[in-house]
Amino acid sequence: MKKLVVLAFLFLSSFAQAQLTSKEEVTPELVEKREAQKKEITQNYLALKNSFLLSDSLAVAKNAEALKNSLKNFRFKKLSLEKMNEATTSRKQIIELADQLISNKNINKQRKVFETLSVKYWEQASKFKAADATLYLQICPMTGAVWTSDSKEIKNPYYPKNMLTCGEVKASL
Repeated sequence: MKKLVVLAFLFLSSFAQAQLTSKEEVTPELVEKREAQKKEITQNYLALKNSFLLSDSLAVAKNAEALKNSLKNFRFKKLSLEKMNEATTSRKQIIELADQLISNKNINKQRKVFETLSVKYWEQASKFKAADATLYLQICPMTGAVWTSDSKEIKNPYYPKNMLTCGEVKASL
């Protein structure tokens, strides 16, 4: 029993020291790097959305790969254990959806996957958004499908030929 208490104490003290150390290591360079990662994730999502405007399935796959890679490198900060698990699970789901976009070359099937990916992305957008960016959740009133944009101007990625400007801003960050 005594060994267990000693081990628990050692573990907790090393954990506390690790937290203290990680807080001490926050430098302007790390903050700048993190902001750059957030901008990259947002830019990759927006590039993915824009490739749907062009109905370019190869660009969709390329931009989905870029989004997937930028998400893999991102680490969530300042979250409770429950929120961390939620965010990590959501990121994993977005990566899996990006993989589906990469492997499927049919633009209509890619759009169906993008609907789900966009919902998941918006759920985490506040964590991915750079400090100087504003993002808008937009919705297609015909289908209820959503997407994220960096502009209030509507450009519907689900129906770019027939209903390019059909939609509305639902929320903003």
